[in-house]
Amino acid sequence: MARVLVTHGYFYRLDPKQWADARPYPPLGTIQSAAVLREAGHEVRVFDTGLSRSPEEITQHIATFKPDVVVIHDDGFNYLTKMCLTVMREACQRMVALSKGAGAKVTVCSSDSTDHPELYLAHGADAVVLGEGEETERELVSRWAAEQTWTDVPGITWSDGTEIRSNGKRPVLRDLDELPIPAWDLIEVEPYRAIWMRSQGFFSLNVATTRGCPFKCNWCAKPIYGNRYNSRSPQHVVRELKLLHERFAPDHLWMCDDIFGLKPGWVQGFRDALKKEGLKIRYKIQSRADLLLQDDSIAALAASGLEEVWIGAESGSQRILDAMDKGITVEQIGEARRKLALHGVRVGFFLQFGYLGETEADVALTIAMLEQLMPDDIGISVSYPLPGTGFFEKVKDELGAKRNWTDSDDLAMMFTQQQRPAYYKRLHRYVHKRFRRKQSLLAWKDLMRGGEGKATLRRLLSGAYYVPAAAWDQRRLSRLTT
Repeated sequence: MARVLVTHGYFYRLDPKQWADARPYPPLGTIQSAAVLREAGHEVRVFDTGLSRSPEEITQHIATFKPDVVVIHDDGFNYLTKMCLTVMREACQRMVALSKGAGAKVTVCSSDSTDHPELYLAHGADAVVLGEGEETERELVSRWAAEQTWTDVPGITWSDGTEIRSNGKRPVLRDLDELPIPAWDLIEVEPYRAIWMRSQGFFSLNVATTRGCPFKCNWCAKPIYGNRYNSRSPQHVVRELKLLHERFAPDHLWMCDDIFGLKPGWVQGFRDALKKEGLKIRYKIQSRADLLLQDDSIAALAASGLEEVWIGAESGSQRILDAMDKGITVEQIGEARRKLALHGVRVGFFLQFGYLGETEADVALTIAMLEQLMPDDIGISVSYPLPGTGFFEKVKDELGAKRNWTDSDDLAMMFTQQQRPAYYKRLHRYVHKRFRRKQSLLAWKDLMRGGEGKATLRRLLSGAYYVPAAAWDQRRLSRLTT
């Protein structure tokens, strides 16, 4: 048995945009790793960096717990950890160095360390876990605890002092019901609740029901699970939901899967399992337009408590969707939006600008789609070249010294595009303001029809800002067009 300190490398405070957003979630992947290691018989504690101020805080936990092993296991269910934010990489490297300096064995498992193991081995990590981490960490830590040879453990990269060696990735776990429930008891949940209640007026927790995504959008990185898609059973998920309900009573849940409910019949089984246990939940998911249109998926989702779904719409240009290998049509996006609205489900669109070959005409099509369909909310990004993607391979020769964003509000273009980087930063603001302007105009129409309510009134009043602000940004944007 070993004393194992499990931690991760994402600090909300180091990402100003996300800290200001004030909707933090606990590190689900990290406490899943902790649960596996505890099940293997080790004494486990968790240092949750999420709400911490600096990587130096790990020294306090090392001093009091005196771990034999430090496992840095990033939450792969948090989409922000899938991209490398420079400040997070540096924070993680600092924790590696501090842990190694204290005499502990150190291993790291994250998207960035899988892509760039040498950067973590150079700071003192004994081994970097490649891809899905739990089974590899279980075996590696057990070998270390028993002082056995460990360099033949499948799924690791390590250095023999002269060169970096790799044993290759371990096959991903197919039966996710074999995993224990995440170790929720090893973290403090109440600080998360306090932030949520102050900022949103309700408390949300995160749950994962699947791992992976079988679709092949060429800009999407999958360093952990690859193109495999594996699912927990509805009954296994509901067991965790009962625990969360009894222990923390969240008001809301984020099902943080890349793709929720892809397996045929799963959402119907989930609906039935919730009903059998008498559980009523409110939740949001991420999904695809084409998937939502299958069978009675939308009706089953709504009946199970779905309140909001975020769709990877990306673009209103079919040409760009095809270039992305997205595998959906603009028409499917519209149909899914309309059917979800009929069932009372809020819809968010993820939009992406700056993909290779995108023209002003493509941008105009995206804006037109947005104003025609009017989802309830939008999230906008610019194309980000993630290592391991087809998109990255196309632009890697153009990437300069800056290959990562400093934080999630950094929208710098890292490759040559049709427009200047300033254009995309202004476009991001303009589209948001234009969307809010349209919401305000629709609120006026609703008022004329006798509608009322706080949301409507807020949108009515917001028009006083967004109407002139959108017009101003439109003029600024036209000056940036090449």
